[in-house]
Amino acid sequence: MQIKQAEFVGSAVNPTQYPIEHQPEFALAGRSNVGKSSLINRFLNRKNLARTSSQPGKTQTLNFYHINQEWYFVDLPGYGYARTSKEDRARWGRFIEQYLSNRQELAGVIQVIDLRHPPMPTDVAMMEWLRHYGVPMVVVGTKADKLSRGNWPKQSRQIREGLALTPDIPLIVYSAETGQGRDELALWLQSRLDEYRAHQAADMDGEVLEQPE
Repeated sequence: MQIKQAEFVGSAVNPTQYPIEHQPEFALAGRSNVGKSSLINRFLNRKNLARTSSQPGKTQTLNFYHINQEWYFVDLPGYGYARTSKEDRARWGRFIEQYLSNRQELAGVIQVIDLRHPPMPTDVAMMEWLRHYGVPMVVVGTKADKLSRGNWPKQSRQIREGLALTPDIPLIVYSAETGQGRDELALWLQSRLDEYRAHQAADMDGEVLEQPE
């Protein structure tokens, strides 16, 4: 997958602020400070397109990044940050759920987990929620460069078991520092893009056939 163009196009907290191009979107969901912004920057080969912060809980909106004028990354607010007020967590939860459960353009979700640690209850809850709604997903274990390569299989098993991942859900070991896992993620994204477009074409063909003479 070649990235020719990428830009931040805006933030949203309700559907009236979403992009209107009707192009496929991939949401990134993960705990605060798990490395979602770094994942985006490395994947797109842009140093500071998605702003990173040492302060967890800073992302408080859905942030849309337009890629190749064809599809979007959507960075969701990080979940599970204890210092965030209950009111803010409830508010974020509402507009995250509204987006994930109702957005027609959602082609898949990338659940981001820190490879160094076992999944937290909030990670498990997110996975169960995505399963309930049947959202296509991939799990990305970030910060792999902070572990020796020999520890990757053990930590990967810990994540697979903690999230009860079925064989159809890929787990990609990823590093924003080295680029490890970037090609695997690109292959998953491309397969989802192809499937999304095939469904769109089939739907359009069906609409043509159903039109009265």
